[in-house]
Amino acid sequence: MNFKIGRRNWGIALMLLAGLPLTSGIAGASDKDKKDKAKGNSGQTVDSGSFGIFVKGQRVVTENFSIQQQNGTSVIKAQLKESSGADPSTQKSNLELTATGELLRYEWSQPSGGSLIVLPSNDFLVEKITPSSGKTAEKPFLMPSTSSILDNNFFVHREVLIWRYLAADCKPEGSDLKCQQGPAQFGALVPQDQTSMSVRLELVGKEKISVRGADRDLLRLNLTGENFEWSLWVDPQDQFKLIRVAIPADNTEVLRD
Repeated sequence: MNFKIGRRNWGIALMLLAGLPLTSGIAGASDKDKKDKAKGNSGQTVDSGSFGIFVKGQRVVTENFSIQQQNGTSVIKAQLKESSGADPSTQKSNLELTATGELLRYEWSQPSGGSLIVLPSNDFLVEKITPSSGKTAEKPFLMPSTSSILDNNFFVHREVLIWRYLAADCKPEGSDLKCQQGPAQFGALVPQDQTSMSVRLELVGKEKISVRGADRDLLRLNLTGENFEWSLWVDPQDQFKLIRVAIPADNTEVLRD
């Protein structure tokens, strides 16, 4: 089952630079983190956990995710599990990027059948789609290997987009961040939809919001594109990890567990 929340196709851009998390340049890395990075061979977990996806207040999907670095490669894995049913269907994704943020490989699959792979080829990204029945088809996109991959329903990709934006377009100024005026624009390939699009991300500023009944001081960003507008909040005290997403038009909220 290709689960989608709401009525919109999700086309969000993430563009990953070298050395996740890029936010360490803003927040400051610990001595242990620096030593771990210097080792290179053992790998480092940048973030891991789960997001609960709620529609009209009811949990419908859980996304388990991890972001790891090893030998100069960033690997972003995610798995979706529906909350209803005795044997909920799942989706899996695996995104591999070089140390300079170029695409090595993207894979998506679901147990009920169907999978896809995206690979770079010269100035193109080539998507290979294998349906649950039938022959594999290929679709080329005139996009460089530095283009963003963002597939449906994987919020960990949105977190990485925020890190990219903060590291590239914002500078620390005292206890605050000063970002370029106006939103930054990103492009992305959305493999499940077999389409590409652009989005805009802009830092709004600090807000105190209630998360699971507790007040928290978070940074809010607005993410907009054709036919959608989202609000996202990250924790500046914890490596700018994504805490909450609000999608009012679809009565959808996403919360870190």
